[in-house]
Amino acid sequence: MRIATYWWGGRRHVGRVSPDGRSVTPLALADDRTDRSRESGALSLIEWLADGRPLPPASGAALPLSAVKLDAPLPRPRRNIFCAGLNYRAHAKEWAASGIEGPRSAPSPDAEHPVIFSKVPECVIAPGEAIRLPGAVSSAVDYEAELAVVIGKGGRAISRSRALEHVFGYTAFNDVTARDVQKRHKQFLLGKSIDTFGPMGPWIVTPDEFDASATRVRCWVNDELRQEASTRDLIFDVPALIESISAAVSLVPGDVIATGTPGGVGIGFDPPKFLKSGDRVRIEIDGIGVLENPVR
Repeated sequence: MRIATYWWGGRRHVGRVSPDGRSVTPLALADDRTDRSRESGALSLIEWLADGRPLPPASGAALPLSAVKLDAPLPRPRRNIFCAGLNYRAHAKEWAASGIEGPRSAPSPDAEHPVIFSKVPECVIAPGEAIRLPGAVSSAVDYEAELAVVIGKGGRAISRSRALEHVFGYTAFNDVTARDVQKRHKQFLLGKSIDTFGPMGPWIVTPDEFDASATRVRCWVNDELRQEASTRDLIFDVPALIESISAAVSLVPGDVIATGTPGGVGIGFDPPKFLKSGDRVRIEIDGIGVLENPVR
């Protein structure tokens, strides 16, 4: 199923998108989650199901998707987004060649541990919402199309063999990055957590309808295809990332893990192709859908 967070009638709702993608039906989340869903979006449903409850019934008639405004499925994730860095071989090579961190070799395909960093939850924005260029703070804003995993069942020290049992679903994510801020501070958090630097959506697709091990991730800037890869090319796949992160940090329902970006980011070109006002970034993941955002 596909779970969307959306605005209708001046309020935020959580609903189930129809198989044809043309309508959405609101779900009846009882008790305190009814009010919380207006703030936390699909997190209220994820926690509801994590409690062992069945999927809530409809709370009203289906609405045409064209009549509602999609929000990010998790408008404010419950805590920082976990991100895998340099997790596609092509991107690892272009990153090393860019020299942004000085001379450095790309991670080996047989590396034992993934690179993990985070973005603050306040950077998340909805499909169609503008990525805001931060003026004097950065002149080197880049895009990064990614498949994101949403945790449905928490745990610590989750084994690779059981990892997918902990997945609620998947969505598309744009790990927007200020490369000059990243270089200036010699770490990832600030350059990746600037306001509006986390487009997410259009909805969450559950594992019964989506195979994360072999899907295509693509990104266009305006009409130019910049990124295209299969998740088969991940150095650390979804189970490996869940195993690695949960070995150190207990995962909880609603956690988001961004799995890394393919080659073709702006800094990988010579000269670099950074985002500018008036651009449109379109991410498409087969089996999920389209996440598109203008740049202002």
